[in-house]
Amino acid sequence: MGGEAVGLRPERAAVPDDPDLPVVVIGGGPAGLTAAYEITKLDRKPIVLERDGIVGGIARTESYKGFHFDMGGHRFFTKAEEVNKLWHEVLRDDFLVRPRLSRIYYKKKFFHYPLKALDALAGLGPVEALLILLSYVRWQLFPYEKEETFDQWVTNRFGKRLFEAFFKTYTEKVWGIPCSELKAEWAAQRIKDLSLKAVLISLFLKPGDKIKTLIERFEYPRLGPGMMWRAVRQRIEARGGEVRLNQDVIRVHRRGGTIEGVEVSNEGHVETVRGAHFISSMPVTEFVKRLEPPPPAAVLEAASRLKYRDFLAVCLIVNKPDLFPDNWIYIHEPDVRVGRIQNFKNWSPEMVPDVSKTSLGLEYFCNEGDALWSMADADLVELGRREIDKIGLARYADVEDGCVFRVPKAYPVYGSDYRTHLEVIREFMDGLTNCRTVGRNGLHRYNNQDHSMLTGMFAVRNLLFGEQNDLWSINADMEYHEEIREKPSLDALLRRALSVLLARIDPVALGVAAGTLSGAILFLMTLVLVARGGPSVGPMLGLLSQYFPGYRVNVPGAFLGFAYAGLAGYLTGWSFAHLRNATMFGYVSLLRWRARRALLRRMLDDV
Repeated sequence: MGGEAVGLRPERAAVPDDPDLPVVVIGGGPAGLTAAYEITKLDRKPIVLERDGIVGGIARTESYKGFHFDMGGHRFFTKAEEVNKLWHEVLRDDFLVRPRLSRIYYKKKFFHYPLKALDALAGLGPVEALLILLSYVRWQLFPYEKEETFDQWVTNRFGKRLFEAFFKTYTEKVWGIPCSELKAEWAAQRIKDLSLKAVLISLFLKPGDKIKTLIERFEYPRLGPGMMWRAVRQRIEARGGEVRLNQDVIRVHRRGGTIEGVEVSNEGHVETVRGAHFISSMPVTEFVKRLEPPPPAAVLEAASRLKYRDFLAVCLIVNKPDLFPDNWIYIHEPDVRVGRIQNFKNWSPEMVPDVSKTSLGLEYFCNEGDALWSMADADLVELGRREIDKIGLARYADVEDGCVFRVPKAYPVYGSDYRTHLEVIREFMDGLTNCRTVGRNGLHRYNNQDHSMLTGMFAVRNLLFGEQNDLWSINADMEYHEEIREKPSLDALLRRALSVLLARIDPVALGVAAGTLSGAILFLMTLVLVARGGPSVGPMLGLLSQYFPGYRVNVPGAFLGFAYAGLAGYLTGWSFAHLRNATMFGYVSLLRWRARRALLRRMLDDV
């Protein structure tokens, strides 16, 4: 983005600026605090009003008996240079560089994520792998014509069987609604440009330096993401701004399309805060409901239809120094309620004050006020102890303590009709001349931390410099949020092409690929002939029994043939890779020798 306009909307009438009045920022999360920090750089005095007693929003860090808990696990990586600059400007040397390791727990087995070939094949087994491949082919040939829902979008790219295995259960845990009711837009935003073809390529080919499909290393503050936002708060206050905690905005006063002030409550004390401009990261649905006078009935109706998903973190202290190496694990298993498990010691050793212990965060997705949300903390800790033992990550008896933190409105829900309702709210909000709404909840968009920060930055530019950046489009058309692409030069393209042509082939990877394909072909051919039947079933194919002892053209023979052909294909692919690598090594050595000879000749000619 680099300071360019994100997108343009029709210009709004300019509102007179009164530099003697503050810029009021509602919400002390990444979007709001970033906006306030940018305002202080312009010698303006912001007032930040945060409802909770801690800054950071969903990116805050909670503490319990010296242990630090990240609400969700926040990696610090971005493609936006201005965001990266702000992070390092504030925290400087307080970042750690951490390796990413995450896995999926499915059918009582652990799978590396991103998938790895041998690990996935060993976990799924050859039969399930074949069925997933066949399902993929079927949906490539006959896809859904329209991709309106999450299940349609994923099925068209991965096949129905892989969707049901690795996407359905976890997605429905997170959102609490069937995948058939979740809009495809969420999938397109979060897993853009990812397909089974891309996954298969990543299984057998190492990505080049210019493209990283999934971030393998990331930065992380020593004491969690809250360390960043505490430091930003200190800088705001050092420059004359205010960050007020426990300030619940109960009314927003407007005159036509101009916001004049907000009424806040703090332990029963009510105060009105006036401002020249307003930036709000509170849920946009709550913002419009608190307007006085109220907005049109259609806007209030739309606000009542937008939904959020909440979650709670059951944080356990385990009397073991090491449990598992992952930063976090996705729990796709339907027989436990936990959705994701964080191992905070693997994010930063300083999150745990006692090296002989480990702290875990078990994330349960729920709706505010439902049975899980309302469960007593002690019962939730007990649930977490039982489920961590059931999964096998820690023993029940080793869990010595725990606590619970609830996070309301963590995820804006992309329901079946959310876009229609959001457009009604957006049209109204765009009519407010001196107010911008920002952040994940302010825009009802599943933004990452860096995207939320960008909305805060651009909101300041819109209000104080008259720019017309479309905040609603940030993260709408960007590349997949964990994919980094650089525009290569012609020289880089040539070098990449040569590196592909001359690259070493992994014999094991090629052997597995050739073996799987060979086994699948013989398996299918055998079953097709068996299905056709007749007095003599597959006499020609039956001749393979001379090479594959025990093979017959029948159903058991299909599985035996899969094993035989798989082994033969593996040996063929493995041998070919070694032969090709040796040939290419000799060819490259010859090229180098010729190049050195030419250089020597040129040097002697110049003497």
